[in-house]
Amino acid sequence: MPDTRRSYRVIISGGGTGGHIYPAVAIANELRAINPQVEILFVGAKGRMEMTRVPEAGYKIVGLWISGLQRRLTLDNLSFPLKVISSIRASHKIINDFKPDAVVGVGGYASGPLLYAATTRKIPALIQEQNSYAGITNKLLAKRVQKVCVAYPNMESFFPADKLVLTGNPVRSDIMQLQGKREEALGHFNLSPEKKTILVIGGSLGARTINLSIAEGLASITEAGYQLIWQTGKPFYPQAQTLAAKYEEKGVRAFDFIRTMDLAYAAADIVISRAGALSISELCLAGKPAVLVPSPNVAEDHQTKNAMALVQQQAAILVRDAEAADKLVSAALLLIKDEQEQQRLQQNILKMARPNAAADIVKELIKLIK
Repeated sequence: MPDTRRSYRVIISGGGTGGHIYPAVAIANELRAINPQVEILFVGAKGRMEMTRVPEAGYKIVGLWISGLQRRLTLDNLSFPLKVISSIRASHKIINDFKPDAVVGVGGYASGPLLYAATTRKIPALIQEQNSYAGITNKLLAKRVQKVCVAYPNMESFFPADKLVLTGNPVRSDIMQLQGKREEALGHFNLSPEKKTILVIGGSLGARTINLSIAEGLASITEAGYQLIWQTGKPFYPQAQTLAAKYEEKGVRAFDFIRTMDLAYAAADIVISRAGALSISELCLAGKPAVLVPSPNVAEDHQTKNAMALVQQQAAILVRDAEAADKLVSAALLLIKDEQEQQRLQQNILKMARPNAAADIVKELIKLIK
């Protein structure tokens, strides 16, 4: 058992997308659950979504002036070396002031400077890699940290084998507690218990291809007698809101962002989703039949690799982004009509769930502190 008598001080750094932020918050919640005395500070990148999402989760965060390198020549790229130097200096000051026992990096711009500064001072450090294809920040940091917690097997091509621990991705604990929530969930979204429901999630920033495909298919979905919970992300939301208003009586609900994801999953019979690492981990734990549309706009096409890990186990259906306009809505309608296929996917996806990910990561962290 962890030593709960000591008040540990831990910095958790990273962010940029929900896929980095929610695992970070889940790790913090687990730390707090086993040791209420723990002191946690988050370090993020100024102007990124972690600067609002982390305080909403009840934690303090400070921001670094840092961003990623763009693939084309931009003014941002010219200032990148200055940002790195400035962020490393700021990280040293944060470490001096907070005096952490250990630091955790979850990927994203801010984790680079913070973990670089911490490891130069021999502070125990751990990184958590969510994807089946490692991010550049984590690959660079792997040589400097003591442990690398991963969500997929066979990650030796990215990280030193002796540092790897297969933990899975930590997700919000409420997603592991969906039993008995369906009635509450349908009431929350003002949906009918007589109809089946499709949940559409394009990641925290939305997914244009999925949104356009759903917009085109709204008539088909509602005419077939199904309801829709549609998370669009901010850019597409005004358009989706106008469309949803036309189909409101038929059970179409559009949101730019859904905070009560446990209720969204509990209401859903099937899910249409991007194949980000966090989305896949949530789907496995929720045990939901899913149609995955991997984003083509990510490094090394890692969302397709994430999706294929499920498809190969007959645990999800894949529709490629380039084919979504023609095939996505029809694939979802075929699945929601076929209860036998839903059961098969559900049984197989549940086998891939790792419900103890946050606890396993925290155990590794406390070993480092000791």
